[in-house]
Amino acid sequence: MRAVLSKAPGGPETLVVEEALDPTPLKGEVVIEVKAVGINFPDTLIIEDRYQFRPQRPFSPGAEVAGVVDAVGEGVKGIQRGDRVIAVPGWGGLVERIAVRADSVVKMPDGMSFEEGAALLMTYGTSYYALKDRAQLKAGESLLVLGAAGGVGVAAVELGKAMGAHVIAAASTNDKVQFALEAGADNGLIYPTGPMDKAAQKELSGELKLASGRDGADVVYDAVGGDYAEPALRAMDWGGRYLVVGFPAGIPSLPLNLTLLKSVSVVGVFWGAAVMRDPAGHAANVADLMRFWSEGRIKPRVSRTFPLERAADAIRALGDRSALGKIVVTVE
Repeated sequence: MRAVLSKAPGGPETLVVEEALDPTPLKGEVVIEVKAVGINFPDTLIIEDRYQFRPQRPFSPGAEVAGVVDAVGEGVKGIQRGDRVIAVPGWGGLVERIAVRADSVVKMPDGMSFEEGAALLMTYGTSYYALKDRAQLKAGESLLVLGAAGGVGVAAVELGKAMGAHVIAAASTNDKVQFALEAGADNGLIYPTGPMDKAAQKELSGELKLASGRDGADVVYDAVGGDYAEPALRAMDWGGRYLVVGFPAGIPSLPLNLTLLKSVSVVGVFWGAAVMRDPAGHAANVADLMRFWSEGRIKPRVSRTFPLERAADAIRALGDRSALGKIVVTVE
């Protein structure tokens, strides 16, 4: 089978497409014939050895896949050959076939495309865990989303609306803000790109608070970090919850005196670890997401697709932060 491999640390240019051995399922596993692979920000990090996990090389990136069950291992119940499924192996997905634990597989609803399936679990799973479990977002609250046009950002916009919040979308260009507004955000604003001095941060904070309502945001979903974090924290209401999701703009340093003055909670979001620690909670969240999808309240927004041979281009396109929604690699 064909596989996209990382043999040495580096950017997308270091990836190679080679022949690899077909997997066979061990006890409790299934083999999936991969049809589509969702590309996520961790894929840009893991090939450079900058992610929380460092697989032994050679390995294939690609954290989430959708496809058809091709073989079933001993002891597997409830899944059979031919089932259309989604899985989140964490890495290893940019291949024609992959073996995964059967208890980690999610069956796809009728009518869901493989591209949608591969774009669903990581972004919507992360954002739903963040908003529901970590922030305990309530209907009527204001939700400020930084990086609102990215994969997790636009998922947070849609889920915030599905949960009854007033959603403010913040992004770096007018096209990105419009994209988030089309996904359901109530209003939006464009923030500056590049480093900001204190004066620029203060100005941005005022704009974020004005956009969020008189008292500021109840919940901030920060998938950006960097110089945007402190202005967003300053724009929060009393008792707010600040969700730490990602750092494409850099890891920020927050003035903790602001959390005291506003009684704000800074809350970490590590969805992958939460899935392993609380599989029952994860299963309940996945059931909610499938219900939201069937009701038309969420819809994975795939803006670009690439064939397997161009997986490096897909990861490069995500890394330059120009992508809207999700990028998916298709496997013919």
